[in-house]
Amino acid sequence: MMKMSGWLEERAVFLYKFLQSPRQIGSLAPSSAELAAVMTKHVPWHQIQAVAELGAGTGAVSRYIQKSAPAGTKVMLFEKDPFLRKRLQRAFPGYACYPDCCKLELALHNENSGPLDCILSGLPFFNFPQSLRDLLMDQILSSLKEDGLFIAFQYSKQMKKQLEQHFVIERICFVPRNLPPAFVYVCRKKRADL
Repeated sequence: MMKMSGWLEERAVFLYKFLQSPRQIGSLAPSSAELAAVMTKHVPWHQIQAVAELGAGTGAVSRYIQKSAPAGTKVMLFEKDPFLRKRLQRAFPGYACYPDCCKLELALHNENSGPLDCILSGLPFFNFPQSLRDLLMDQILSSLKEDGLFIAFQYSKQMKKQLEQHFVIERICFVPRNLPPAFVYVCRKKRADL
C-alpha cells in the first residue's frame, strides 16, 4: 500500500501533467487501485512471459503488474512524458522503459523479445486523431502474439467499434471507483485464419 504522502504526491504530479498537456494525459487523476486491479486480474499470469504497458503514467497499473507477474517475466513500460518516465525507471528498475509506443515493434527488437503475450493500455485513444489511433493499433497488433490479450481502459465506449475489427472483446468491465469512471476492455487478438 502506498503511503499517504506518496499518494498525494502522485496525484499532484498527475494533475500538474494533465494541466500541461490534457490531450496526452487524458485524466485529472491517475488510475485508481480498483481500476488497476480490474486491469490485471484478467491476465493469466502463470502463462505470461512478456507484457507491455502503454501509457504507464505514475505507475498505478505497473505496481499491480509487479505484484502479479512471476519472476522472469519481461515487462516493458511505455510513457511519453520524460518526467513520468524517469519516475517509472526509478520505481521499476528491472523493467525496460521506452518513450514511444508508436515504436513498439522496434522496442521489442531492442529487447530481443518475441511477440507479447499481453498488452495493457491506459492510452487516451479518444484524444488522439484517427491516424494516430490506427498507427497505435497496427503496432499493438503486430507486437501481440496470436490469441494474445489486449486490455485497455477508456472513459467511454467510443473505441469499441475499432477494437471489434481486430479483437474478440471477451468482456467490458465498468469501474465506477475511478476519476473519471472507466470501462476496461478485455480483448483477445483474432486468429489470422478467422
